[in-house]
Amino acid sequence: MKAILFDMDGLMIDSERLYKQTQYELAARYGKTMTEEIRMDMMGRKPIESISLFVERLNIPVKPEEMLEIRSNIMREKMKYELEPMPGLFHIIDTFYKRLHLAVCTGAQKEFLDIMVDNFKIREKFDVLQDSDEIQKGKPDPEIYLTAISKLNVVPRECFVLEDALHGVQAGKNAGCYVIAIPTEYTSTQNFSAADYIASDLFEAAAHIESILKQGSN
Repeated sequence: MKAILFDMDGLMIDSERLYKQTQYELAARYGKTMTEEIRMDMMGRKPIESISLFVERLNIPVKPEEMLEIRSNIMREKMKYELEPMPGLFHIIDTFYKRLHLAVCTGAQKEFLDIMVDNFKIREKFDVLQDSDEIQKGKPDPEIYLTAISKLNVVPRECFVLEDALHGVQAGKNAGCYVIAIPTEYTSTQNFSAADYIASDLFEAAAHIESILKQGSN
């Protein structure tokens, strides 16, 4: 195994909480009622795909591009001032930095990825920072992972993928990677049976990766 590919939202950072707040606030602003079913279906997708689903399912008379800009303005402020790392994030990065290639593969736009790595001062830890801006198909399509893997000059079977949501797990498996699911309180009801391993947090994920690396060296 040569690389670890991290999802960002809900996996590296506690941003699903911020997205949930924002989506419910936006729905209420237009007199609509947001549901958990819609929110789950939005998770992991490219921003424009996610917000198009939001607008369509709630029948909001606003163009998806306009709604995306409204949401982005709200999220930009929340991420600058309210963002928190998920438990074990710095531990797993420090454990495998310079031992394995590290990459971030996020369905979010570049500006949010930049906010995260710069706020936490971890930009230099990663060989590849892959946002969704240059990706045509969002998760569960494997494009984002295959793009990052190509940039790392490795092959899918040499890669761990860490994901917190079903669409991301499917994307990692569709890419041909070893997928570790780390459900959160926002995704715990999803079916993660497709994952190769389910961890309770990033600490457990790091220990599991370590055990696989030791097996490979024996």
